[in-house]
Amino acid sequence: MDSSANRSSQDTIAQFKQHVIPNYGRYPISLVRGEGSVVWDAEGTRYLDLFPGWGCNILGHCPPRVVEAVTEQVSRLVHIPNTWYTEPQGNFAEALCTRGFGQAFFCNSGAESIEGALKLVRLHGAQTGRYRVISFYDGFHGRTFGATTATAQPKYHEGVGPLMAGFDYARFNDLDRVRELASSETCAILVEPIQGEGGVNLPQPGFLEGLREVADSVGALLVFDEVQTGMARTGSWYGYQHYGIQPDVMTVAKGLAGGVACGVVIAKHEYATSLLPGMHASTFGGNPLAMAAGLATVETIEEDGLLENCQAMSDEFARRLEALQSELPIIKELRIQGMMIGVDLSIPATPAVGKCMDRGVLVNATHDTVLRLLPALNVTVAEVEAGCDVIAEVLREMSAEAESSDAVATVAAVVDSETGTEESAVEAADEPTAEADEADAEDGSVDEGVVDEGEDGS
Repeated sequence: MDSSANRSSQDTIAQFKQHVIPNYGRYPISLVRGEGSVVWDAEGTRYLDLFPGWGCNILGHCPPRVVEAVTEQVSRLVHIPNTWYTEPQGNFAEALCTRGFGQAFFCNSGAESIEGALKLVRLHGAQTGRYRVISFYDGFHGRTFGATTATAQPKYHEGVGPLMAGFDYARFNDLDRVRELASSETCAILVEPIQGEGGVNLPQPGFLEGLREVADSVGALLVFDEVQTGMARTGSWYGYQHYGIQPDVMTVAKGLAGGVACGVVIAKHEYATSLLPGMHASTFGGNPLAMAAGLATVETIEEDGLLENCQAMSDEFARRLEALQSELPIIKELRIQGMMIGVDLSIPATPAVGKCMDRGVLVNATHDTVLRLLPALNVTVAEVEAGCDVIAEVLREMSAEAESSDAVATVAAVVDSETGTEESAVEAADEPTAEADEADAEDGSVDEGVVDEGEDGS
């Protein structure tokens, strides 16, 4: 038992079953403490975390300056409503906007920041009768209704309709389709500069610049969802800074306050005024604890040289994974920008998550075939090497399994062609039916596993 644990993982799981709504697929482990890129479970097992906090722990677990800042702030002010001014909120807003642009509205999460941005662009558009929003397939913007509607993935829409009206969808990187959709009714184009949950999909050259041109041509606002790409994740303070353009509105969350719940909408001055007093609010948005944590996060990134470390470690991941790609044909493509890493496989990626975890490394899988990493900005060379060693071992094992499965399928096909359809029909009769599979699932004889696709609710 770890010294930080009060009970075993199994006891905590039993407690959850009794008292917590089971809307998350969870691993059968209770984590009790963390430091940097390492976490420990209740039994004292150590894990190298290359997906800390689903991207929220951008400085790893329990970063010292953030811990110190929150500890100090909690003895002064815990919460003050936004009918008052506070120094921490002003300081953090200045830190964010002077490294980017505009003015800030604070909330508590990525989904909230998207809702705030949607309200802002519609309020602005209402002046000229504009209300439609263009967003992109395989994007992800959050779980609340506006954010879910903007998320152009039907699986997230099932059973929760009717959704908000006025949304049009285009394929990511399909600039021609955006031009067709954009009209005098379009108030905004909403896009992730790099699609995270969609599989770390990078923009093609000229795509984001083209969106800027389309938005300008029809009088719409360009909104960047930087919930995942913001706060130095890509090697610059904000993702847009890689592309030589600037959005009109930007949302940031996840790593914004070093693991403390925080979100922000940043808008150019001329559009920020669309959020008039009484038009939008967030009770806990901009609270002193989150603001102190956020300012400490900015200070840590700058004082510890983490923009530079992000790029150096990104290059190290690329070096290791490119070598592995040349070895293993199951690796179709590598998509890497800073500490956003996607390894697209020709086989399902989810089994890699469990295999890596069994070896003490935590990773993610998304969109069926993409192994995804969002390491902390302060990850070390030794941690990159250790993580890549495990990933290589796992992918080699999965490649061998895939080759074996392909060989068996080839032999079966040859046997079928030689023996004719009669024997094949007899063999098919002995195979389990879909009804039998359903019965197995109902009686618990089929392992359900953890659904590892999709964001955790940001």
